Amino acid sequence: MRVEPAVPSAALAAIRDALAPARATPVDAPILQPLNLLLDLAGEAMRARLFVVQAEGGAETCLRPDFTVAVARQHLEGGAASGRYIYEGPAFRSAPKGERAEEFLQLGVELFAPAGGSTVEADAEVAGLAWRAAAAGGREDLTLWLGDVGLFSAFIASLGLPEALAARLTRVAGRPRLLAAELARAGHEPAARGGGELAALLADLPQARAAALLEEVWALAGVEPVGGRGPGEVAARLVRRAAEAEAPALTETQAAAIHAYMAISAAPAEGLDAVRRLAGAGEALSAALADWDARLATLADIPAARMRFAPALGHAFDYYDGLTFEVLSDVLGPDRPVASGGRYDGLLARLGGPAQARAVGCVVRPWRAFAGGEA
Repeated sequence: MRVEPAVPSAALAAIRDALAPARATPVDAPILQPLNLLLDLAGEAMRARLFVVQAEGGAETCLRPDFTVAVARQHLEGGAASGRYIYEGPAFRSAPKGERAEEFLQLGVELFAPAGGSTVEADAEVAGLAWRAAAAGGREDLTLWLGDVGLFSAFIASLGLPEALAARLTRVAGRPRLLAAELARAGHEPAARGGGELAALLADLPQARAAALLEEVWALAGVEPVGGRGPGEVAARLVRRAAEAEAPALTETQAAAIHAYMAISAAPAEGLDAVRRLAGAGEALSAALADWDARLATLADIPAARMRFAPALGHAFDYYDGLTFEVLSDVLGPDRPVASGGRYDGLLARLGGPAQARAVGCVVRPWRAFAGGEA
């Protein structure tokens, strides 16, 4: 395993000190994490990036690829409604031979809060912490890129699309290939009873009966379900896909608006104005854009020339559902962020926590932040 070089103590201390204003409690997290959980959150494609460990007869685990899920699980196990945590330690991701370190140091902050209230202040706080920690390493070629997974759903809602079509577009927003396929359908008639014969059959049954029938099919075929999904959940997904396949396609005008939205990359104020020009009317979109105006006002201490807004910005893990951000270096490029993070409220419910709880965090890579480090 290729190990990242150590950051000089003075540079590491400067980066660490930049996160101190979070007033967070230091925590650690188990190096071994449940494999199926991470694949469920990030998709099967992430498997190639993970170091998988399995004891004889035991469940598959993996070396932690980052701290977010591990810290979120610990927070939920502790039972507290809110928490502010800071961490520092190694993370592990596989890389092609000869490319990049596979064991590397991460520093980060995760903030958790109960449901209710605005998220704007915490969003801006964490993005600001990430920026200042990255800049503390001495690089002078950094840019803070801002995005918003949740803004897409508000934008889609403003277009007045059929419910099933809007839901499908929102779900594939972070998957470029699937979104491109949906946009390519623009102007075409919907398929008749799409999703396959099994999905069509299940769609005509009560939910309990559909789950029982699917379980019977599995038993007859000798199929063992994987990933922790039961027959009820799988049946529901099949039925939903069948319904979505019957939904009308986008018009060419709507598809062009979505194309233009996904391509926005501008100074924040200009990017938000572009969203307003492309969108239709809607209270959700107006509220989301007002929140962005407030975030930018809070981030006013960051040089305007060092910020960009790209609403389609996402991360490898698809549990982010609101603000997303990356601190990028001109030298290292977009594939090697110096810092990253965002809002992931929905992750807590997926981990068994309370619905609508709040969560936002960031991670910093000190060796990339250090001016004499990764090049």
